[in-house]
Amino acid sequence: MIKQFSRRDFLLFLLSLTVACQSKSKYQGELTIGAINYSGGEQIINEYAKFNSYLGEKMKAYIQLEPAYNENQAIERLKERSWSLVFAPPGLAAIAISRYQYTPVFPLIGDSNLRSVIVVSKDSSLGELKMLEGQTVVLGQPGSATGYYLPLYNLYGLTLGEILFAPTPKTVLEWVAQGKATAGAVSIAELDLYGSQLSQTGFRILFKDPHLIPPGVVLVGPSVERKNQEYIRRTLNEFPSSLAQEVGYVPNGKVPDYYYMIAVVERVMAIASQVQNKPVRLF
Repeated sequence: MIKQFSRRDFLLFLLSLTVACQSKSKYQGELTIGAINYSGGEQIINEYAKFNSYLGEKMKAYIQLEPAYNENQAIERLKERSWSLVFAPPGLAAIAISRYQYTPVFPLIGDSNLRSVIVVSKDSSLGELKMLEGQTVVLGQPGSATGYYLPLYNLYGLTLGEILFAPTPKTVLEWVAQGKATAGAVSIAELDLYGSQLSQTGFRILFKDPHLIPPGVVLVGPSVERKNQEYIRRTLNEFPSSLAQEVGYVPNGKVPDYYYMIAVVERVMAIASQVQNKPVRLF
């Protein structure tokens, strides 16, 4: 027997559907967070634990942290658009914005020493950048502003003997110390951090890029619907400052200007196919 709905029952049924739809509009299903984890250790899990828990509660979503161990892995994630939310250093941010339609929403806490330098061993006889002609240089992974894009931009016009690509900034310095490469590219902050751990060798800055690099940014992925992108932005903006600081972003912060950084990335991408050759003609 078919049950007959009264007008009151029908109105209550419509109201329940409306409430369900409204609550469902805040439900994001699953949000995958991307970040760089050079060490490969579990520290990053603890670093994001409170943030992920709070975000999941506010968004009514399942939050999954998916770190990449270097910029090369990170670029693959960006290409696949598999990250919903990304804590991106400057080089990755530039390529994510210009090539893969990621949207910047907040700046990361800036590093005053985020300048690109090319270093040699302390006892090297080289005195200027053009003296690297015909030499072996070690860079970081594609995606690194200080270790890849800016050094290639500054080496434009030279013919190098070979370019090596190290998985981490620390490895760049190790290879210079071991004599595998004549020079290597890192940031000043990385030189300060890892150079002291290799103090038996010692390093000297051969060239310092004059440009200030913008801080990294929090990005929202193109796979997230636009209305949900705005909801994520509002939610992150209202985060307790202590939780935001733990993962290194600035609520209410102004998104930095990436015009120059994107121009550098595009210039380097035009010669990227040549960097695997021997010799390497950077023009």
